[in-house]
Order: sequence, then C-alpha cells, then structure tokens
Amino acid sequence: MTTEKPHGAEATVIIGQKVRPGREQEFEAWQEDVNAAAADYDGFLGAEISPPTRLQPDWVVVYRFDSIAHLQAWINSATRQGFLDRGGAYLDGPPTQQVVSGGIRPPDPLVTVVVTHRVHPDHVDAFLAWQRRMDQKERAFEGFRGTELFRPVEGLQDEWTTLYRFDSAEHLDAWLTSAERQEVLTEGEKFHDFRMRTIDNSFGSWFAFEENGKEAPPPSETKTSVAVWVGLYPTVVLLTLALSPLKMPLWLGLLVGNLLSSFIMSFVTMPFYVNPLLRRWLRPRPDAPARKTHLVGLGTVAAVMVFWAVVFYLVTTQLLHLP
Repeated sequence: MTTEKPHGAEATVIIGQKVRPGREQEFEAWQEDVNAAAADYDGFLGAEISPPTRLQPDWVVVYRFDSIAHLQAWINSATRQGFLDRGGAYLDGPPTQQVVSGGIRPPDPLVTVVVTHRVHPDHVDAFLAWQRRMDQKERAFEGFRGTELFRPVEGLQDEWTTLYRFDSAEHLDAWLTSAERQEVLTEGEKFHDFRMRTIDNSFGSWFAFEENGKEAPPPSETKTSVAVWVGLYPTVVLLTLALSPLKMPLWLGLLVGNLLSSFIMSFVTMPFYVNPLLRRWLRPRPDAPARKTHLVGLGTVAAVMVFWAVVFYLVTTQLLHLP
C-alpha cells in the first residue's frame, strides 16, 4: 500500500533545472554558492547537486531542512532570490520544483520517479483510491523498491507528489511501458494532468525511503576533503618520521609510505581519530543550529591543525633537527 507522509517532520525540495549549453561549470560553481548560503539558514540539513545522466535530462538540486517552515523560509528568502537573479545567465528556462515532507535517506543506488498531480479537493478520496490501485500493480513488477505519497504543502506547492523507485532503468521502463500501468492510467482519466521526472540515483542520492529520517545526510564533498586533511597530515608526518631511519630512495619511500598511509587512514586515523573528533560537524543533529555547528566545526579543525603544526615543528627542528 502506498505510504502517505505527514508534514510534521523533515522537508525536502527537489528542483530540476535545464542549464544553457556551455555554461555547466559556471552553473555548478554558482549552485555551490547557493547551497553554501542555504547552510546559514535555520534547520538546514544538507544539499546535493546531481548533473544530468542518461536517465535524468536535467540538473537536480535537493535541499533538506528539518521542517516545512524552515524550508519555506529559505525558498522564499531574499537571499535565494538574489542568487536566482544573478544566475539567470546560466539557466535555460524556469525550474521544476517538488516539495516532500518526511525523512528520505539513501542506502542503495536506485532509479526514482517523481510524479506530481493537481487534484481537485472534491476528488481527493477517489485519487487516493486510484493511487492504491496503482501501487498494487507496481508491486507485482520486478525491481520495485517502494513508493510514497505526499500531500500538497500550503504556501509552497499545490500538487500531490508521488515518489516511486526501481532497482534499475530496465525494470522501471518495463513498468512505465506496461499494459497494467496503462490500464490504471485509463481508470484515473480525471487525474491525467500530471508531470513525471526520472531521477538517476546512481550518484548515491537521498531518494530511498525509510521511517527514520532523522539522521543527517552524508557530509558534503568540502567537509569530507577537510576531514581527510585533518587525518592525513599527522598520519603522513608520523609515517615519514617512522620510515626515515630506513633511508629509502625517494621513489621507494613514497611507494611504501603511500601504501601504509592508505591502510592507516582507513583502519585507524579516520574511524578512531577524525570521525569521533568531527562527528558533530560532519553529521550534525537535525535540531543543531547550522551556523553554530559550522563555526564550532571549523574552529575545531583550525585548533587541531595548529596543534599538529606546532608539535611537528618542535619535533623536526628542536629534537630531531630534520628539514
């Protein structure tokens, strides 16, 4: 049975955008700036950009906030409008936008279809019954992995939104072109006014459904890079000091050192040092203030790196007298 989601929890907006040919890199840099601005707003949980793929013709941007109210504050903000005014040169036409409420998380790569319907208030019960019939038919098809139904969001979106997912494009196509689906569409002729967009989730997006949507999304690429830097610097320096008595030639020392540092980073440095140290910054609690979380995280990074720099300066210049 299709699960209908309430509006009391997290809120996600899915924005599809066509980009002018040749302006893709400028658009992506601009969009990163937009996402950084969104992170300063209350309730921000994360943002992700997905470039077009064979299945997904548009760029897709996803924002997650801890509530509809906080999402609405960002969507309608003067800050975002200012970015949109400046980014018009990169955009090819108006975007599409769907808002859903409730946690959505990504354990595995799937193909997701977003369908929006405009439903007259007098036809809501008939629409829900029709959606249940659609869901029963979908479940009989190979590769089907789940579906959810979201009501309109007052002040943001008038349409009903359905998300359903399959494990591959082939299985999705089998359903989309099936006689069973056509039969159900014919039964719901008065609901024929809909829009459908396929989102390729092979990039590890957020469109897998589970009840516990309270967990934070994966860290951004910027946070991940900074976290690796925090772990890599002491690992490489300590390993270099440990291997220096062997007096290996440069090419061999780097070969051995890189191999050992990869293992140490994977099994020691990241799980036992970096992740516990930066956990609240990499995966903040949904109710944590975004600005405070960023400032505390960056302050921790700065303090730790200054500490290691001072330690290694003293060790290499005062104790061992290394270059």
